[in-house]
Amino acid sequence: MAYAVLKQGREGRARARHPWVYEGEIDVVAGDPKPGDIVDVVDHRKRFLGRGFINPVSSITVRILTWIEEEEVNEEFFYRRLTEAREYRKVVAAGASCYRVVFSDGDFLSSLIVDRYDDVCAVQTAAFGTDVRKTMIVGMLADILGVSKIYERNDVRSRELEGLPLQSGFMMGQFPTAFWAEENGFSFWVDVERGQKTGLFLDQRENHKAIAPWCEGARVLDAFCYTGGFAIHAAGYGARQVLAIDSSGAALEIARLTADKNGLGDRISFREGNAFDVLRELEARRERFDLVIIDPPAFAPSKRTIEAAYRGYKEVNLRAMKLLAPGGVLVTCSCSYHMRPEVFLQMIADAAADAGRSARLVELRSQARDHPILLGVDETHYLKCAVLRMS
Repeated sequence: MAYAVLKQGREGRARARHPWVYEGEIDVVAGDPKPGDIVDVVDHRKRFLGRGFINPVSSITVRILTWIEEEEVNEEFFYRRLTEAREYRKVVAAGASCYRVVFSDGDFLSSLIVDRYDDVCAVQTAAFGTDVRKTMIVGMLADILGVSKIYERNDVRSRELEGLPLQSGFMMGQFPTAFWAEENGFSFWVDVERGQKTGLFLDQRENHKAIAPWCEGARVLDAFCYTGGFAIHAAGYGARQVLAIDSSGAALEIARLTADKNGLGDRISFREGNAFDVLRELEARRERFDLVIIDPPAFAPSKRTIEAAYRGYKEVNLRAMKLLAPGGVLVTCSCSYHMRPEVFLQMIADAAADAGRSARLVELRSQARDHPILLGVDETHYLKCAVLRMS
């Protein structure tokens, strides 16, 4: 078997079981492996560290799949890992019809994403090693999950860093790619061909449900509402009035249809506009809300943008706090991996100080449990969701 020898003193991450081996950590690659081939990772004394697939053109040159020297990475290995992932979801997503089946490194299957929407699966193979095996993986998913409708959503830009083309299409079966599916008892419009991520923000499923205690009789503001995930749940959990804001008219059209589908159209109003501008306008009109939800897109796509992102998050949270009635609740999110939890909480504290408000942290949540966080691999912990009571 081919193998990658790490530079002396650069073995720490691999020894700590981080699955990514960067180009700069490798001294030499022996055996002339092709992209996607399985290789061993060894230290400078040729002692085994891990085994995974290689892509010499990627800065993440090796993605480790196992740290057990006796474990072969073959068809049986992938079938076992996929089965283990499904068994885990039987516990953490029991009763859900829409959930993430495989979460890349969180399920020890680096670069593989599988989402299930009832009887449809959407698959992403973001690295060369999973992409060359996707036909095999799809066949295994059909067997393990009992599905016959599988769609490829390989339009993520990270594939270009692997030397892979962007592409989408049917991998098994022919079926409508847009349909209604259920989350927490509510119907949502899923578009596995064109929707954000693979159709829904499944990582927010548990956070959507967590707002229930704060909704009964409340006046609610949902900024960056997209297709209405939080807004629909708020109204469904008893809010008397919900104002939902988004800059995308197309997303708001789906949100309106979703509100009507769930019989909630009379309690939710939708407004197209820039959330920052609308929040300032509402503040100038001295509007007050009992619950404000802030769930913006990622402001920090890279480490070098974190300073500007901090300012953006602080500004929108400050505006939200000024709109809350005394004793009101703020639910604020960040999906920026580079905005680490401790920095996220400091940003909220800074916003509260500038707003002249006191904030009590009720709970700090993360992505749904079907997106498991692998300790020591910070990249698997990206979503933060803070629930705060404001005084």
